[in-house]
Amino acid sequence: MTTTHADRIPDQTTPVARERLPLWPLLALTTAAFMAILTEALPAGVLPEMAAGMSVSESAAGQTLTVYALATGLSAIPVVMATAAWPRRRLMLAAVALFAVANAVTALSSSYLLTMGFRLAAGVAAAVVWAELVGYARRLAPPRLQGRAIALTMAGVPLALSLGIPLGAFLGDLFGWRMTFGLMAGVSALLMVWIRAAVPEFPGQARGERESILGALRLPGVIAVLFSVAAYILAHNILYTYIAPFLNANGMDGRREAVLLVFGIASVVSIVVTGALVDRRLRVLTIGGAVLFLVAAGMLTVFASNPVMLFLAVVLWGLGWGGVPTVMQTAGNDAGGDRAQALLVTTWNTSMAGGGALGGIMLGAFGAGSFPWGVLALMVPVLIVIVGARAHGFPSRRPGL
Repeated sequence: MTTTHADRIPDQTTPVARERLPLWPLLALTTAAFMAILTEALPAGVLPEMAAGMSVSESAAGQTLTVYALATGLSAIPVVMATAAWPRRRLMLAAVALFAVANAVTALSSSYLLTMGFRLAAGVAAAVVWAELVGYARRLAPPRLQGRAIALTMAGVPLALSLGIPLGAFLGDLFGWRMTFGLMAGVSALLMVWIRAAVPEFPGQARGERESILGALRLPGVIAVLFSVAAYILAHNILYTYIAPFLNANGMDGRREAVLLVFGIASVVSIVVTGALVDRRLRVLTIGGAVLFLVAAGMLTVFASNPVMLFLAVVLWGLGWGGVPTVMQTAGNDAGGDRAQALLVTTWNTSMAGGGALGGIMLGAFGAGSFPWGVLALMVPVLIVIVGARAHGFPSRRPGL
């Protein structure tokens, strides 16, 4: 690959670069991941107020999440192909700028259609962020620390879910939902300054250097990773999206906030452990996470009405889930390189939307008690695939190390 801004690309041959992670630019990327998740999910925390402010039903207001997730999943491959030649930092800045504009429009607009249009645009911007984060983290870090760098950038996901959304809901109660979205627009603008100052520029790909994204499906291990991502995310979102009716069905309706807090704390612990071990123990972490989620689902099929067992299951679920973005992104990039990232983004986000839809069907047809059984049905094949993908996909030793 030829470069046009060699002076801006960090020299990773120095002893310092080999020994340390570049924390300042990596933390900027972590914040970009945080803002992508928070921009997507904050409406869930202020849904009644947002619906009233736009004079629509809560169901209609909830579609602000759906259109964002679908835009991210469906646009990932075409957007990555269309922007392959763009300088990478310029592309990241454009994506974060769209977050700022979309959140500002949400804060100011009373038009449902206008808000939905900019939510769709923000979802496309999120596709860019997710497609670029892992490649940036790998370029910035020395080979032996690339998994740790990915874990650090992906830490923005559980932090947004466990801390950002509850904080956004609290600020919405305190200052109003429009002020909360306005604050997010301001943070996005500040993040642009941070990225411009701290994150180095990397060139895009020349036309002759581009390879087919779909061609990555032919590479050994890529399909195993994508299947594991799809089934894992479906299983998680069936339970997480409908945790309130599940708790209500088991007489735990007063414990929702505590359950989500415990889940969030366990997820953060998981991502810290994953970040420390992923470069050396990717396979062990992936198998361990799947086993923990399976055990949690098994406990919830029988003991969901027992408070102690419920919280123990939630802890195991959080420990099994928190490291999933890191291990799956790392495994996908090891197997398919940068080309696999767009496939991962598409698979991840369409599975998120699919989990919500499938969970709704299960709730209506079989009741909330069916959720843990659905998780078991999805996670058993995931564990079989992960264990079987020893040579490619989830090897004992990561390639290049």
